Amino acid sequence: MTSTEQTSGADRRRWIALAIVMTAAFMDLVDVTIVNIAIPSIQRDEGASFSQIQWITAGYALAFAAGLITGGRLGDIYGRRRLFLLGVAGFTLASALCGFAVDPAMLVTARVLQGGMAAMMVPQVLSIVHATFPAHERGKVFGLFGGVVGLGAVSGPLLGALLTEWNLFGLEWRPIFLINLPVGIAAVLLGRRFITESRAPHALKLDLVGVALVTLGLLMLLYPLTRGRELGWPLWGHLLMAGSLPVFAALVWYERRKAARDGSPLVELSLFRVRSFAAGIAVQTVFGVALGVFFLVWTLYMQIGLGWSVLRAGLTGVPFSLAVSTAAALSVQFLVPRFGRKVLQAGALTMGLGVLLYIWESHRYGLAIASWQMALPLVVMGVGMGLIVAPLTDAILSEVPREHAGSASGLLNTVQQMGNALGLGLVSVVFFGQIADRLTPAQVGPAFVGAFQHALWWVAGVMGLIFLLMSALPKRPAQHVEGGGEPVEERELLTV
Repeated sequence: MTSTEQTSGADRRRWIALAIVMTAAFMDLVDVTIVNIAIPSIQRDEGASFSQIQWITAGYALAFAAGLITGGRLGDIYGRRRLFLLGVAGFTLASALCGFAVDPAMLVTARVLQGGMAAMMVPQVLSIVHATFPAHERGKVFGLFGGVVGLGAVSGPLLGALLTEWNLFGLEWRPIFLINLPVGIAAVLLGRRFITESRAPHALKLDLVGVALVTLGLLMLLYPLTRGRELGWPLWGHLLMAGSLPVFAALVWYERRKAARDGSPLVELSLFRVRSFAAGIAVQTVFGVALGVFFLVWTLYMQIGLGWSVLRAGLTGVPFSLAVSTAAALSVQFLVPRFGRKVLQAGALTMGLGVLLYIWESHRYGLAIASWQMALPLVVMGVGMGLIVAPLTDAILSEVPREHAGSASGLLNTVQQMGNALGLGLVSVVFFGQIADRLTPAQVGPAFVGAFQHALWWVAGVMGLIFLLMSALPKRPAQHVEGGGEPVEERELLTV
């Protein structure tokens, strides 16, 4: 076989590997949003209490966020392909348990397991990309990743609406979980063949104390945020959130000692000395807050305020999804190499403009607004989001050494989940805080429309803050600096 044929075969294998990990990432993104649409059907079919319904969504989110950093580090130590395949297999098994759950308690338990398996699977996606593709090709790859993020965020509700309304084989809501089975099985079989193994080049050990501290701190912060509104924001919730700060301080102190002692900390604090990583993490957290607020209030506005069906609400989001996917692909392939950081800043301003346009249209048309009238602000917002999501990931990871790819990926996903949780917590203030406790049927629509507009002003303000934070990002990601070569780490051979 000639060297050209060998190169072509290797090139084909890595692009197939990319398709496999992207499919798994899409499966997780869809699963996060698909459940919300089917909640009424689950409640009717299973007789679930309100608390159990809350835990069907909250259990997944908590297990996912708490395990992401650990999942990333396990991939660095034991191999990213191995952890990815274990995560996909476990996620698929948990999906089957969800689909065949005989009561609400079993469904909640299976959802917690599913979130834990997603925490093992998802960090490996960016780590495998980081280790498989050279620096000069990652822009194109992260463009595809950004498109998948946009598509998954909006297609979940639409897919959930279709599967629930079709009531396939009389299974009601169960197909929203069972659809993961063929996808997961195919990902495991193909992943074993096409994904190349990689791990940190230096031997690392799992930091069990770090695992305990980061898990405890995240649960103390996220559990009250997740359940706070339902429980009426009790005092113990505020105490837990305040108590998370000294836990995180203890984590930083311990991780510094651990790094000095044996070089195997769970959280690689040296990453925060990389300017692009530190600044990007701050942007990612605040951006997660904006998305957490918007997507929840948008769903409530359409389905409760306007009284639209789940299918109509899902279809209304299609222009947004298409705009995100298109803009994400264009941004990293054509715009970022030429304009650098300005593309992300333009994305923040564009998304903020779309939010203001949405406020204006909602105020002008009120309860009579139509889906087609929402298309313009949604497209503008989608373009802005697409200009951010893919280049931001690229900027954050561009200067990260390969041996810490898993840790960096876990941190990146964790802060995004923390931002989303903070956004969901803010919804109780910026949205539900504007709605009276007792409403007549005639008052529901106007109240939800007004609350939606009020919440969007907050989202617009957050986008302005993101624009300012982006000034701390490097003008260009490392691989786009003219005359620069690949970092030393990128020339190292993969550990096979």
